[in-house]
Amino acid sequence: MKYSLPGFLLFFCSIGFKVQAQQVYVTEWKSDAVAQVYVTEWKSDADLVVYVSEWKSDADKKNEGIWYFTTWKSEGKQIYYTEWKSDADIIVYFSKWKSDAGWVNKKKQHLLAPK
Repeated sequence: MKYSLPGFLLFFCSIGFKVQAQQVYVTEWKSDAVAQVYVTEWKSDADLVVYVSEWKSDADKKNEGIWYFTTWKSEGKQIYYTEWKSDADIIVYFSKWKSDAGWVNKKKQHLLAPK
């Protein structure tokens, strides 16, 4: 069987460039959420440092803290913001810097694992 190099490269490039974001949807209902999230002002309190991207393609699907907020419930992990730190499953700090993104407490990483 003969393979053409351009066809072979096209196939692998199409696989490599199909990027899905770790999309997040903020729900109004606690019961719909996979995790309750408390936002802290202090990076040292966080389980997860999050960088919010305005581009779906910039976010990652690897659950490494780069989020893209979607407007569609069916497209992303549903989270619920709680006002009380004691109710939270995950404590999040939002960073202005993409390089800061990542899990501090890796034991909680499974809560937002990709589908």
